[in-house]
Amino acid sequence: MTDEEQQLETTEELMQQLRSKATELLLREEWEQCVQVYSHFVNLCQQQIVKSTHDLTQLSKLNKSLCLAFSNRAEARSRLRDFNEALVDCEEALKIEGTHFKALLCKGKVLLSLNRYSMALDCFKATLVEAHTSGNLESVHGFLEKCKRLQYQSRTGAFDLTDWILNGFHGKFPELAEYIGPVKIMKSEISGRGLFATKNIDIGTLVLVTKAIATERGILSSEDKSEKVQLVMWKNFIDKVKECISKCQRTHHWISTLSRGANEDGLEVPDTCLFKPETEGSSYSTGQVDMGRILSILDVNSLVEDGVSAKVLGKNRGVYGVGLWILASFINHSCSGNARRIHVGDNIMVHVSRNVKAGEEITYAYFDTLVPLEKRKEISQTWGFNCNCNRCKFEEGMSSKSKQELREIEMGMDVGSAVYRMEENMKRWMVRGKERGYLRASNWKAYSETYGTERLMKRWGRRIPAVEGVVDSVVETVGSDERLFEVLKKNGSGVEETERRLKLAKGVYGKFMKKQALKSLLEMDIC
Repeated sequence: MTDEEQQLETTEELMQQLRSKATELLLREEWEQCVQVYSHFVNLCQQQIVKSTHDLTQLSKLNKSLCLAFSNRAEARSRLRDFNEALVDCEEALKIEGTHFKALLCKGKVLLSLNRYSMALDCFKATLVEAHTSGNLESVHGFLEKCKRLQYQSRTGAFDLTDWILNGFHGKFPELAEYIGPVKIMKSEISGRGLFATKNIDIGTLVLVTKAIATERGILSSEDKSEKVQLVMWKNFIDKVKECISKCQRTHHWISTLSRGANEDGLEVPDTCLFKPETEGSSYSTGQVDMGRILSILDVNSLVEDGVSAKVLGKNRGVYGVGLWILASFINHSCSGNARRIHVGDNIMVHVSRNVKAGEEITYAYFDTLVPLEKRKEISQTWGFNCNCNRCKFEEGMSSKSKQELREIEMGMDVGSAVYRMEENMKRWMVRGKERGYLRASNWKAYSETYGTERLMKRWGRRIPAVEGVVDSVVETVGSDERLFEVLKKNGSGVEETERRLKLAKGVYGKFMKKQALKSLLEMDIC
């Protein structure tokens, strides 16, 4: 045997060992080591291909081995959520064999994970013939149906969580498509950039469904431990974001478009289509990761799941959670907000909490806005900004005398008297329309105690407006809030009152569930 033959035999033995080891690691789901071993095998295989150009039989054998290695490494990389590198491996495998079943199936699954539904659908369709002969038809059909469902959701915004809610949130979280409704990013008079409605939108309608770049959750057991736990969670969250950035230039680019809390007026307004998963991007010149900048962005844009305008459904209820949702980060605060968000697993579903007109900015409350102006100013300063929404401007512009009377009402012991005086003063001050709703919202504590107390209603009920009209005016100006359910429930339980509460619930929970699921959520929260 010549030296060349001995070397070839040694290389083939090593390749066989690597192939066996990689297969074992794949079966044991030890993904990182699996990628390393397959990478070694791929390098050796490619070297042998270069040397075997004149041996067609050997060349064919090596190409088949290389194709399988690429598809298996793609599978391991996809399990590590390194989707971009997994796609590269799938493409390399398909260059060798354009109809390779494992490569097409893996590519379809990766594209599905990246929410590129049309391209994923094409991959799964291409596997049908081979799936039929190999006995994998049922599995492929499952992926096809899932792809079609998510593609339909993404195109229409037709989501339905009814079954999951009625089953008590049992099982896995629902799989939700990425959806961008009738909204676009524009310059905002509130702060920097914002999300704006491109058409009239009815209460409860979805405007956005998106999955987090990263989330971190934990249980805060006691006051003395909560700060330490939150710091640990914050560090873990940052590490997850950093890992996502390192694996995907597109994610890095998306995060780089967000505000750092400075020079808001000079920020570029990105095209909303940039954040659609199926939008092709040739290259992203983001440069090296500047963690100082990333930390500033996370500090300004991260959302907590227990926010005042948020509801958490399912197994992550009762835990403290923080996450980064890119497009939702463009939504500004307003004390007369018109949107709320529902958290489902790692997804958030943003819907309008009152009717919104075309051109109106989509906003939600970062903090409780059913409190007086002075309290809201105090809270907003802890958030690092001063709210200058129409509601705050109106209340700030009230005369000194009016402000004094408002303070007296806030400090009054008899809340029924406070409500009566407020209503009478609004008549005297010629306050109408939205402004009336603003002041009722600012003094909601007095209104809710009055309407919720039988003794006070007997005394003041005929001298103050009906609760339904007051609730409607608050909803029209500051959006729906679950606390409004309580006064409606205490003031009637007939069919008409129930329908009114269900209508209000659409503003809190959105219109992506049937009536029986909405009733179930109402019972969980206020019964």
